Amino acid sequence: MKILIYNSGGGLGDSIQLFSIILSLKNHYKKSNLYYLGAHNNHFANKLKEYNIKIEDLNLNLKYFGFRFWHYFITKRKFLNTGLNKFDLIIDLQSKIRNTIILKKIPHHHFYSSTYNFHYCSPPFRFTRDFDLTQMLIDNLNIMLKTNIVKVEYELDFLKKNLLVEAKRLLPNDNYVGFSITQGNQYRKKSWSIERFIILANKIQAKNKIPVFFIEKDNKDLINRIRYEVTNAIFPEVSSTMNCPALVTALTSRLEKAITIDNGIMHMMGLAKIPLIVLFGPTNYKKFAPKNKNVIIIDSKEIYKSDDISKIGVEDVMRIFNS
Repeated sequence: MKILIYNSGGGLGDSIQLFSIILSLKNHYKKSNLYYLGAHNNHFANKLKEYNIKIEDLNLNLKYFGFRFWHYFITKRKFLNTGLNKFDLIIDLQSKIRNTIILKKIPHHHFYSSTYNFHYCSPPFRFTRDFDLTQMLIDNLNIMLKTNIVKVEYELDFLKKNLLVEAKRLLPNDNYVGFSITQGNQYRKKSWSIERFIILANKIQAKNKIPVFFIEKDNKDLINRIRYEVTNAIFPEVSSTMNCPALVTALTSRLEKAITIDNGIMHMMGLAKIPLIVLFGPTNYKKFAPKNKNVIIIDSKEIYKSDDISKIGVEDVMRIFNS
């Protein structure tokens, strides 16, 4: 069974959201060969290898695959040059008609896509919808392929042991509360103000909790400011020679709770399944938030009828934190 997963998103969070899909397919199709095709630089071959998610990159030598109309005319030839011949199943995880039409030029037996109300699926089937996009995909594949794929979640046991050992060295005690405060992709204003995070951290510190901030090492000005204003703050990644997203997940498993905005670190934290408080503004939490019972959403759109995340106050967060 040769399966291709196409994902047009380029962020780490987009890749992490695929973990359950990959694990579920591998669990069901024991002898399957899974391939990943991205429109941007593929993450499975580099930064995400520490997560022990095994999938091969399909390299067609087409930058921004699917986003250029001329890809339609050369995609099949580029694919046949790989020597793979044909996929048993192609899974399209985006919904742009152009990209879907181009992707469908790759030879296949079965094609799954939600684009244009599932119009491009082959064979056609009576689809179902769910806010949990992974569960929706699995349910629809089961209908389309007349099979019984079971959803498999990512567990901490998948992490390399040295990461868990390092996390315990860096955070050896209890009462840690994590904070992720910076956004990666700048296309939308998803950040809450640093000033509010500092106030929040000090309020939580007053409850005998230890604030743990997840900030990249090279963001020295921000780290120094927080160190000055939050006296007991810890920056564990600064004290480690390891540097990978999986270390963030391992460190998160040492936390009592965490507070984050909608960003890549949110997805890294979500894999640890600890209690998370996530602040949302312009983005859709039903689509992007981690899907586990320990996640509590504070959405400015629901509370204040605005996509301006700054409408959320410190007391809004403390109310949830104390509940």
